[in-house]
Amino acid sequence: MIPQLRSITAVCALGAALAACGTADPGGARRVPADSPVPASPSASHPPVLTPGPGGLTPVFEHGPRTLGKTVALTFDADMTADQGPRAAAGEHFDNPDLIGTLRTLKVPATIFMTGRWADEYPTEARSLGHDPQFEVANHSYSHYAFTSDCYGLPTVDAGKMRSDVERAYASLHNAGVEHALPYFRFPGGCYDQRALRALSGLGVTAVQWDVVSGDAFATDADAVTRQVLDGVKPGSVVVMHCTRSAAPTTERVVRAVVPELRKRGYRFVKVSELIGETSGHR
Repeated sequence: MIPQLRSITAVCALGAALAACGTADPGGARRVPADSPVPASPSASHPPVLTPGPGGLTPVFEHGPRTLGKTVALTFDADMTADQGPRAAAGEHFDNPDLIGTLRTLKVPATIFMTGRWADEYPTEARSLGHDPQFEVANHSYSHYAFTSDCYGLPTVDAGKMRSDVERAYASLHNAGVEHALPYFRFPGGCYDQRALRALSGLGVTAVQWDVVSGDAFATDADAVTRQVLDGVKPGSVVVMHCTRSAAPTTERVVRAVVPELRKRGYRFVKVSELIGETSGHR
């Protein structure tokens, strides 16, 4: 999760705390009126990905083109570490049904980066998100352990286990009913290096970062977070946010404020897959 920030920092911009998102409609029923459908993602069998780097190095995506119109992608990290089961059992909520309900009501497409551990904990919610064409679900690792050292206090994954951690996450998403998780991967904490990119080479994933830090993690001032998002968005931006009731309590209010204002400014909300599809060097 991202600490509350006023500007985008370096690659490792996410904080160590954990957030997650859920659904206000576990049964999968959509709230979008039939006369206003939300566009589906690109073909689940052939979503756009970036071309690998030299030697097959995992490519990294941060934002879409700046010159192809006012588009912006809201992304939400569904974080839960492998060892947080006791906290969930004790009543801590790693979901945010109100937030997902607001996105549905406002007809805002979004990309959810989900950890496998979260999908294990909330399979009904994961399936609902995975079956709703308003959303696309991507990989956020299984354990939410960092892929580099010194990543905001997160435990780390051994280099030899990075690939299997990502593969385990895809297995958990599939077992929860997310049949078409996209080949996009967000590093826990947003932290990566060349070793991590090499470890994931051959998986066919595009690593997805962002260019706008919302600052919603642990924030109590929704207005401040709203200003930070509005000040940061540019054409093609990817905004990173969180959706957990315990660690990002203002996010739903932020979305209710940000969405109409950005639409007033002429922005159109899209999923990450659309931005990648508009980027040169994709296939």
